[in-house]
Amino acid sequence: MATLPLYILLCSAERERVQMAAMVASIAAVSERPVHVFVSMGAIEVFAKDRKGAARYAEQAPFSQTLGKKQVPDPIDLFGQGKMLGEIGMHACSMVMDVLGWDDDALTDGLFDGQMGLTKFLSDAETGQLMTL
Repeated sequence: MATLPLYILLCSAERERVQMAAMVASIAAVSERPVHVFVSMGAIEVFAKDRKGAARYAEQAPFSQTLGKKQVPDPIDLFGQGKMLGEIGMHACSMVMDVLGWDDDALTDGLFDGQMGLTKFLSDAETGQLMTL
């Protein structure tokens, strides 16, 4: 039986949620499961090229702070590793990019495969399993 692709809709800029999305995506990808990540709403700002470290994340709840203090691998690095070692497609929400006045060059290098609309993402997600963070 073929493995169903995993579709992750990432909307939150909270470190905990971005961390979970990156962990799930990278583990699924290295387990030979196709992964598609759609980054929308406030989550897109996490991937701004000019933001680094804790400044990437909107809220620093106590557990998010602990992740940083314990030097847990940053989600951006995990997404990158997952793309190198498996099949992860990442797309930025075209509507959010338009609202922010951003183009693809505003995003972290090497992670994104372009922009996509929500309708297309949800249509594609009908062929697999969808999770929202």
